[in-house]
Amino acid sequence: MKVIIVCVSVSHGNTRRVADSIGQVLGARVVSPEEADPTELSGADLVGFGSGVFYSRLHPRLTDFVKALPNGRGRAFVFATSGLPEVPPAPFTRPLVRLLEGKGFEVEGSFSCRAFDTWTPFKLVGGINKRRPNGEDLAAAQAFAERLRDGRGPAS
Repeated sequence: MKVIIVCVSVSHGNTRRVADSIGQVLGARVVSPEEADPTELSGADLVGFGSGVFYSRLHPRLTDFVKALPNGRGRAFVFATSGLPEVPPAPFTRPLVRLLEGKGFEVEGSFSCRAFDTWTPFKLVGGINKRRPNGEDLAAAQAFAERLRDGRGPAS
């Protein structure tokens, strides 16, 4: 199975660590949006899209990249890391999932976990979630990837 993960990880490497954990299970190559080749993505069996959360949104480099993709078909998943917890009625990943579906992707699931965050108010106290993503978070990311790999239903 050919898998590519497009990842934006800018602050502390949190999202890249999650991408690498998912990638280990799926045998995926992890690339930035700038390194990603839309032609290669169209030939992949599964494409992951992930970033940290900034002001309750995924990074604009990732969303702009997806907006610029041509319409097509394929399987995808979305993941995110965030200092603050998701609000269940409005997950961080929902806007990107909808965007991908509008592009013709079948989104197989989404994953998110908490991560070290030094956004302005938290910088005053040295940040929050200082030891995250931790081993449990990375194990949960790998379990998510196993469900994707094995086709065991929606992985959310």
